[in-house]
Amino acid sequence: MARPARRRAKLDARAIASRRAGCKFAYAIDAPHPLNRIDATFARLKAAGRTALIPYVTVGDPSLAAMPSMLTALTQAGADVIELGVPFSDPMADGPVIQRASERALAQHVGLRNVLDVVSEFRRRDTSTPIVLMGYANPIEAMGGEAFAQRAAAAGVDGVLVVDYPPEEAGDFARLLYAREIAPIFLLAPTTPEARIAAVAALARGYVYYVSLKGVTGAGNLDTTDVARKLAEIRRHVALPVGVGFGIRDAAGAQAIAMHADAVVIGSRLIQEIEQGTPDEAAARAGRWLAGIRGALDAMERKRAA
Repeated sequence: MARPARRRAKLDARAIASRRAGCKFAYAIDAPHPLNRIDATFARLKAAGRTALIPYVTVGDPSLAAMPSMLTALTQAGADVIELGVPFSDPMADGPVIQRASERALAQHVGLRNVLDVVSEFRRRDTSTPIVLMGYANPIEAMGGEAFAQRAAAAGVDGVLVVDYPPEEAGDFARLLYAREIAPIFLLAPTTPEARIAAVAALARGYVYYVSLKGVTGAGNLDTTDVARKLAEIRRHVALPVGVGFGIRDAAGAQAIAMHADAVVIGSRLIQEIEQGTPDEAAARAGRWLAGIRGALDAMERKRAA
């Protein structure tokens, strides 16, 4: 049974002190809840001094048939966690690139049940790479929160990020996930006040996802100084790993973010790579592009460790 949010907010004191000092990789790994694949992955990366690489793809883009080879290509290219987008007709946080991916998937009638089937198939081949579903409340509520949590656990989902579930309204849903050792993951933004950061800290598991830009996915240019400043504020409250996404488009951007974040999340630029080729080329193109990002991160980390 999950601990109450009030007790969960009393985070590991040593981890918080290190976070306040600006120390990366200082997140707590002796969490008071059962470790799932996300926790185990970040613990392994912390021990190795490495930054997690988290690609995002929309399930059903370019097709359901392409998803097994796509997920294999991403893991072989160095993905540490994979975020799978659940197609939705009104993706309010997504820019035009991910909107197009959702439209291509919806045109093939891909829905939440198909997404869970994709995860189930992946789990028969890969039992270690964490899978996080990212989407919106409507498909989950249409299925029913408890039914969704049960099916997600049976499929092998490790985390769920629901864009339009604010922490103030997500307590019941989070408890459904806690009971099945699935991590509720939340977004934080440049405009998020400290009170809401604390509310997220009380509910979140796995990692938190910092949106580096004001706006939708894939928009604008990164300001790493602003990102570093906001991460320091977040880490005064959050002992979980912090991933950064929305706007990372190349190896240099990934390296700059990795100097401050525990994970680099890339979606729009990866989907652009997919849509620039034929469906048959999608997995290979995605894997080749992501491998370049992983190589750049590894090179930076080797240099830093020397």
